[in-house]
Amino acid sequence: MSERKPIDSWLTDMDGVLIHEGVPIPGADAFVKKLRDSGKPFLVLTNNSIYTARDLHARLKRMGLDVPVENIWTSALATAEFLDDQRPGGTAYVIGEAGLTTALHDIGYVLTDHEPDYVVLGETRTYSFEAMTKAVRLIRGGARFIATNPDETGPSTEGPLPATGAVAALITKATGKQPYFAGKPNPLMMRTGLNAIGAHSESSAMIGDRMDTDVLAGLEAGMRTFLVLTGLTTPEEIERYPYRPSEVVDSIADLVDRV
Repeated sequence: MSERKPIDSWLTDMDGVLIHEGVPIPGADAFVKKLRDSGKPFLVLTNNSIYTARDLHARLKRMGLDVPVENIWTSALATAEFLDDQRPGGTAYVIGEAGLTTALHDIGYVLTDHEPDYVVLGETRTYSFEAMTKAVRLIRGGARFIATNPDETGPSTEGPLPATGAVAALITKATGKQPYFAGKPNPLMMRTGLNAIGAHSESSAMIGDRMDTDVLAGLEAGMRTFLVLTGLTTPEEIERYPYRPSEVVDSIADLVDRV
């Protein structure tokens, strides 16, 4: 097997890697500073489509993590880029928050419930039964079904919350139509992110805390993968998967000197 190229660019998940329930993980500030000082291309990724990149920049800065807006890549942005490539200037009925609606407005999409080209499902803390019913009827009427990410649950201080993947399953059951998921583990999100920073997969690394999204997405995009143990995955769970990360480390602090 040919030797891997040195890592010239870094992609890292946000929740479980840099922050946990609104608190920075020790070493995250040093890692972000090292990335910025190095001048290497990097992206902070999240499957959460609720917030815009500007929102996330402000939230991270309040925690002491100074990540420029252009270095944040969300499943909403990946979804918008996919739709802009597939059907420029199209129309969509959207269930989601500002992160998703802003991304679609920015590519010139018209948001409507009148014969839309797509139904686009994203993350929200207030899923409406009325909105889901409308989505079901539009999809049964011919609209194409897109979802930002397949995560079935999301974190909160009170415990897990139903997320996009769980609501997508409900809509699928009522329509017989599976959505196209744009976010991780779809390598599309990784490739569009790499393109955004002018990086190449063979010299890039993906850091994440989940085997089923972060590691799988990095692996399928041809990147080196690092799994941190500060999020959802335990060492015992790694062995249950038919694939492995390139390396397992305790936390992001262990990767500061690798930049």
